[in-house]
Amino acid sequence: MIHESITDKILNAFYKVYNTLGFGFLEKVYENALAIELMKSGLEVKQQTQIPVYYDGKLVGDYFADVMVQDLIVLELKAAEAIHNEHCAQLTNYLKASNKEVGLLLNFGKKPEFKRIIFTNNGVAHGFNG
Repeated sequence: MIHESITDKILNAFYKVYNTLGFGFLEKVYENALAIELMKSGLEVKQQTQIPVYYDGKLVGDYFADVMVQDLIVLELKAAEAIHNEHCAQLTNYLKASNKEVGLLLNFGKKPEFKRIIFTNNGVAHGFNG
């Protein structure tokens, strides 16, 4: 799997943060805690990374990815009841706009859950539950 060793570290950090904080905080709290945990594991972390979106060669807006890891993997964090299709679509769009191939949707809901999204350069998206 693409960038598997990095995503393994991310998922370990995700579960450590979830097990420490539990559920019920705002996404920003989880984002900050996860950034700390990821940096402790030696990963490069950028929060609220701006991703420009172009249409017909013209800038039409910006996305802000919650966390970018190693400038390779986009993390979208949620504190929702469950992961929904629109969350997956949002992350897929981040991948399209950023030219990154791997994204993790991390949900700090009543139970921790994640979805790995792979968006290859040929425009095919694949989702994997966790």
